[in-house]
Amino acid sequence: MSWGTDLWDQFENLDKHTQWGIDFLERYAKFVKERLEIEQTYAKQLRNLVKKYCPKRSKDDEPRFTSCLSFYSILNELNDYAGQREVVAEEMGHRVYGELMRYSQDLKAERKHHLQEGRKAQQYLDQCWKQMDNSKKKFERECREAEKSQIMFERLDNDINATKSEVEKAKSQLYLRTHMADESKNEYAAQLQNFNAEQWKHFNTAIPLIFKNLQDMDERRTVKLGETYRSFAEVERKVIPIISKCLEGMVTAAKNVDERRDSGIVVESFKSGFEPPGDFPFEDFSQNIQRTGSDSTIGTPKNDPGKPDPKHAIGKAKNKLWLFGKKPKAPNLEDLSHLPPEQRRKKLQQRIDELNRELQKEMDQRDALNKMKDVYEKNPQMGDPGSLQPKISETICNMEKLRSEIHKNETWLAEVEGGKQSTRSDRRPSTDVNHHAPHGRESPEGSYTDDHSQEHRTPPQPDPHEFDDEFDDDDPLPAIGHCKALYSFDGSNEGTLVMKEDEVLYVIEEDKGDGWTRVRKQSGVEGYVPTSYVEITLEKHSKGAVTYI
Repeated sequence: MSWGTDLWDQFENLDKHTQWGIDFLERYAKFVKERLEIEQTYAKQLRNLVKKYCPKRSKDDEPRFTSCLSFYSILNELNDYAGQREVVAEEMGHRVYGELMRYSQDLKAERKHHLQEGRKAQQYLDQCWKQMDNSKKKFERECREAEKSQIMFERLDNDINATKSEVEKAKSQLYLRTHMADESKNEYAAQLQNFNAEQWKHFNTAIPLIFKNLQDMDERRTVKLGETYRSFAEVERKVIPIISKCLEGMVTAAKNVDERRDSGIVVESFKSGFEPPGDFPFEDFSQNIQRTGSDSTIGTPKNDPGKPDPKHAIGKAKNKLWLFGKKPKAPNLEDLSHLPPEQRRKKLQQRIDELNRELQKEMDQRDALNKMKDVYEKNPQMGDPGSLQPKISETICNMEKLRSEIHKNETWLAEVEGGKQSTRSDRRPSTDVNHHAPHGRESPEGSYTDDHSQEHRTPPQPDPHEFDDEFDDDDPLPAIGHCKALYSFDGSNEGTLVMKEDEVLYVIEEDKGDGWTRVRKQSGVEGYVPTSYVEITLEKHSKGAVTYI
């Protein structure tokens, strides 16, 4: 089917149809633009979402739980997925929207050219018809005038009263009009023949050619739409394999979640290394009851009535159990002796590993500087070897400092692994409670030394916010031993107790592993003192009686 032959008389309708085709193409281009804007917004929102839930964190805050690691893997896959949505938007903008807009401009120019050609052909045909029509009207007028001249001549010729001159004049007028009518006839015939030729050419050659060009243009527009439809889908299909990999990565991350491993990490992170507390000893409150008769010989000896028994004196301080309650904060010591053994061991090992890495860097830098120095010595024109000596000296100094730090931390680590911590678990028994600890005992900071001439560090000071909570009840606790103060302690914080060097106190609650021991003065006042500040001897009848220093 051809527009040129079947639609030879539908120029205006074809004009409207081709305009509609271009409008439809531009409408589809607008649809693609809005679609790619949605993809861009979606990708941006996904990236913002990933950024929101993947905050920057320090190395120590890196997650170790498989559930956290899997979640961050999912976020990374989602970030890659957002990148593929951006690829979709970019490809749609380049291969579909941009191509459609360029093609639309070409179609408009081509349509305008074809329609102008059609209008020119129509105008030329109209001009030919007008010329033919004018010649026809002229021929018609000349024929009427010739008929009038003939009638006039015949009337005068038959009139006997008409003069000869009048008859001759009418005859010449008839001849003139007849001649003019013949000329108009010939002109009209020529114009008619020319119009018919132009009209045939118009409807059989010019218009079919123009309409065929319009048909080809419209068909190419339709083909282009089909190609862009396909490109629209191909853009999506192209990223499907990568998106599938992203989704597979999410599924793999989900499979990597291991509840047992996470539970093990919790144990590894918070295990203290202490043993669970033992049974509480029996508290005999009948010791102060006076016995009569023979009972007095087997009863508990009476105390001096004028001197209260400090073991059972009821102090203002209240009892506090730390098993599930809030513990006082332990001092933050360099040797990490305030931490439980297991946590201390891990922290020290991490510190040693980090120091070894820094030492390796310094050694690499020293080797590089020495090589550069050798090159300068062999080729003085390249540089002054002496200029590198300060840097080499500084590097060596840093190495010595790091080695010293490593040795110090390794010593502390050996103490932990050998059971020599400065907490309750590493205190050594002593049979002499009236003298200082034997030569070689640990200092208050938990560092072990065999040289008494070595300068000791200042005893650790407690956290100013320790012991914020009060004790829970007013019942007195029996003494389970006694201790001797090795150092003075100001007891400036709530819950702590002031003591002087060499002062003897009663122990009413052992160290629970946090570095604090609960004691009672002879006046009955109770409180906590640092375990490393006192020399402890537990009574033999108490559970687990042992002497600590």
